[in-house]
Amino acid sequence: MLLIRSSQLSKLIRARHISFLPNALIRGLQSSKSSCVSPAVLIGKPEKLQQPKQQRLSSRFTPCSAQMATAATDIEEIPEIQHEEHKLPPHPTGPQQKFRKDYAPPPYTISTVHLNFILGEETTTVTSRLHVLPNYGLLEEGAARPALQLDGRKDVKLVRVAVAGNELAAGQYMVTEKQLTLNNLPPGEFEVEVVTELRPQDNSTLEGLYKSSGNFCTQCEAEGFRGITFFLDRPDIMAKYTTRIEADEANYPVLLGNGNLKESGKLEGGRHYAVWEDPFPKPCYLFALVAGKLSMKERSFTTCSGREVALRIFVQENNLGKVDHALESLIKSMKWDEETFGLEYDLDLFNIVAVDDFNMGAMENKSLNIFNSRLVLASPETATDLDYSRIEGVVGHEYFHNWTGNRVTCRDWFQLTLKEGLTVFRDQEFTADMNSRAVKRIEDVMMLRSSQFTEDAGPMSHPIRPESYIKMDNFYTLTVYEKGAEVVRLYDTLLGKEGFRKGMDLYFKRHDGHAVTCDDFLAAMADANNVNLDTLGRWYSQAGTPNLHVSTLYDAASKTYTLTCKQNTPPSAGQDIKLPVLIPIKLGLLGPDGADVPLRLRGPDGSVTDLGTTGVLRFEEAESTFTFEGVEVEPVPSLLRGFSAPVKMHVEGQTDEQLLFLLAHDSDPFNRWEAGQRLARKLLLKLYAAAAAGGGADNAKDVGERCAAAGGVPDAFVGAYRAVLGDETLDGSFKAMAVSLPTGNELMDAIEGADPPLLHHVRMYVVKQLALQLRPELEALVAANDDKPGEPYHFTAAACAHRAIKNRCLAMLSSLEEPEITQMLLNRFKDATNMTDEIAALSCLVELAGPDRDVALASFYDKFKDEPLVLLKWLGLQATSNAPGNVALVKSLVDHPAFNVTNPNNCYSLFLGFGRSPVNFHAADGSGYAFMGDAVLRVDTINHQVAARMVSAFTTWRQYDKERQAMMRSQLERIVSHPGLSENVFEIASKSLK
Repeated sequence: MLLIRSSQLSKLIRARHISFLPNALIRGLQSSKSSCVSPAVLIGKPEKLQQPKQQRLSSRFTPCSAQMATAATDIEEIPEIQHEEHKLPPHPTGPQQKFRKDYAPPPYTISTVHLNFILGEETTTVTSRLHVLPNYGLLEEGAARPALQLDGRKDVKLVRVAVAGNELAAGQYMVTEKQLTLNNLPPGEFEVEVVTELRPQDNSTLEGLYKSSGNFCTQCEAEGFRGITFFLDRPDIMAKYTTRIEADEANYPVLLGNGNLKESGKLEGGRHYAVWEDPFPKPCYLFALVAGKLSMKERSFTTCSGREVALRIFVQENNLGKVDHALESLIKSMKWDEETFGLEYDLDLFNIVAVDDFNMGAMENKSLNIFNSRLVLASPETATDLDYSRIEGVVGHEYFHNWTGNRVTCRDWFQLTLKEGLTVFRDQEFTADMNSRAVKRIEDVMMLRSSQFTEDAGPMSHPIRPESYIKMDNFYTLTVYEKGAEVVRLYDTLLGKEGFRKGMDLYFKRHDGHAVTCDDFLAAMADANNVNLDTLGRWYSQAGTPNLHVSTLYDAASKTYTLTCKQNTPPSAGQDIKLPVLIPIKLGLLGPDGADVPLRLRGPDGSVTDLGTTGVLRFEEAESTFTFEGVEVEPVPSLLRGFSAPVKMHVEGQTDEQLLFLLAHDSDPFNRWEAGQRLARKLLLKLYAAAAAGGGADNAKDVGERCAAAGGVPDAFVGAYRAVLGDETLDGSFKAMAVSLPTGNELMDAIEGADPPLLHHVRMYVVKQLALQLRPELEALVAANDDKPGEPYHFTAAACAHRAIKNRCLAMLSSLEEPEITQMLLNRFKDATNMTDEIAALSCLVELAGPDRDVALASFYDKFKDEPLVLLKWLGLQATSNAPGNVALVKSLVDHPAFNVTNPNNCYSLFLGFGRSPVNFHAADGSGYAFMGDAVLRVDTINHQVAARMVSAFTTWRQYDKERQAMMRSQLERIVSHPGLSENVFEIASKSLK
């Protein structure tokens, strides 16, 4: 599943749960071809279940049917540092934490599930027939068989329950708001039939079965299936599903389920039905159903073994012309997965359905992916280059889940990163191969640093494999997804592409059809490559971002160059002591001419290993030294190339001159960009300190004067940016990123008691000074990259790169706030022929207070008032604006006809967007905090998941000055004490107060 994830860059999608900087889209498939493995080759036998030691009976548990896919590893080592859990205060309604250490196999499993849905306008009836198998092993003599406890929800009405064909009377079972308990069960295998009634139209949580735009649809991950029927709602219960759907044909002509369509037909009274059968065992979170008035566009794909697969996307009729890019992205994904990992699709049909009301970004339900419509629909008039790129990546992400998530799934939800971290890595590699690998890597690291590092340093810090949770929905986080992907990348960096592929092949061979753990993945990688990865495994259990400290020493006499590396990870809740982790340090050494010098690494025994010009050091102790021989002159080190580990690195003694040298010459494009970022970071922190020390009003004029008095922007810094802009060998998208300053979130980590509006004014001062001194270069690049008159929009590498650098230059020029530039932006806004250029001009105008801003916003609304997805951009731009006094405008938007508080996308655009405004969310009078607090409590009565994401805006309160800390803390305390607060919001808010 892709979460909607909040990013300080803007709104970033993956999640997936959420915006990237412009993507450079350098086309050309770079993936190497490899043999295609048929799914049948990779099927492994289920392994025996083992009881946890603390719950061992008289014999081991063993699965009772070969059809049941069970956890391959049921006993996991619990790190000693994890035994002290961070306890939460009692909640008024008594939410309970779940702990990874308490995992136990279920006493019963389910091999087959037959579902019958009678969809109605007032009520929907669901009949589930479960084939239940005992999994409790041999019982001691006289011991009673364990009860069968099925998960439910308070809005699910139990109508009837039968066991082994016998209907149970009220006194023969126990039902609560969350559970149906069946006792006195028969020995051996038996069937359970449960009939429930639902009201999908009233289900505003958008979990389980609900209605969106008049259509029925489902969302079952993580625990939504219990909102449909009583069931063992846990991922290690893998069963084969057959689903019958019945509905009124006129209102719901399209009936979709998992797997292949086996039967359909008409019924009396204008009704019809369809029967879907999924031949592959799956957990219930992958169940899906869609029924409604939908139109379909179809393509086909022939797999490497010759299977013909029908690819279909279902949308509302008026959106049918906007799905071609998504279909093309699906075909590219299927081809890439065959060529890169030898994985082909295993059914004859792959459906995607776009819905407007969806909590997350997209969901990988087996053969029936359900997408947030903003991640499917695209046209040049309504979607930006960023939208096109996101759609390509998200379609790939959900398709790749077919193997990493569906065929091999998680034993329990603590293992979520097993499927999500791995699949994010796979979609990152796919996007890199389809476009620019360098720019994609920079995008990913920018988001990681600006948002995930902040999460790692805050009260919600947790390992990529959490040890406990109250609501699993709250742990679809940047840590689990993005840091999880970085941990997977560690394997790739250490083992190389060939070694990583060997590990993946063994992982599928061992575990296809299983529900497994992160330890199983690590074991497959280690065994396939005959290498010890124990210290890499610590990344799964330790929270926080490691600090990497590097010092260097050159010995001219012996011509040796030595790196001394030290690491430590700061304490976090429940983890005071952190062990060293395996950090792969990818590096090169640059000679005086800027070229990479050969790397000859001296081993502990005195032997020398030739690493070429780029090598990887395996650093896994608290401190280690690495010595290179044959270094003729003192080099400039290029460390952590490609950001080879998710750490914060400090290079002792690194000078501005060395960073300028790397910015000009480094052969690693990421580190070339990184050198510029380090220079900018040093400058911004210096100017912020001067501005903060100056006192007085924090308006832009006064802040600018203080910064100028502190030395302003050095000529060398301006010259470095001028060189980047003038370098004709660089891609336009890379240039756009290279002249972008570090985000406020990144800088805030280094500032104690930060003042967000002050930091914003300092950043804008630097942007304005760059624009003043680089104006000729910026204007020349705008002119050189403008589209020719009448040229249609193309989503190509070259076209996207032109737009990226052009619009970055325009954004910098807009900071000058000169009337002629503002008029030029207004003219560009009016004359734009594609959404990328239109929204870029509008985003500049929105930051400027005055009539031109109002005219542009009104014009945009009038033009797109019938395009809900485009209006999300309109809402988001106004919400994130740092124009003075914008709090009142955002408040008024809550009552605007364009805003719908029950729609997650609307809430993400307006409320989360507002939370990303350093000036207005952090207004000194606390009005921004009060507005957000009110919004959280209002949305929590509608959709708990969305409200929990909104309250995360307060989790970083300790980063700020004392006055803001007090106001933010007050809002958190108000939220926590609110009667009827959901468990989702309570967990985030209460942990934030710790």
